[in-house]
Amino acid sequence: MKANQNVIKGHWLEMKGEIQKAWGRLTDDELEQTKGDMKAVGGLIQQKYGKAEDKTERILSEIYQRFEETKDKSISALKDKLRD
Repeated sequence: MKANQNVIKGHWLEMKGEIQKAWGRLTDDELEQTKGDMKAVGGLIQQKYGKAEDKTERILSEIYQRFEETKDKSISALKDKLRD
């Protein structure tokens, strides 16, 4: 998964919460150690849960995509306001 680091940095706390909802055994400290690196998060999930890489990556991509779409909508709304 190719992730925009600005999106991850801007939404890391929220994303971390979503990741913990999906994989409850991950601790806040473990996720913080990944520094938002989605490959590292995927590795951590595989290590703790033994999940297949493709399934883990798919779920992480879905979580990331929700925040990417939110960012895109926010930018679009801001541009619309500036045009008015």
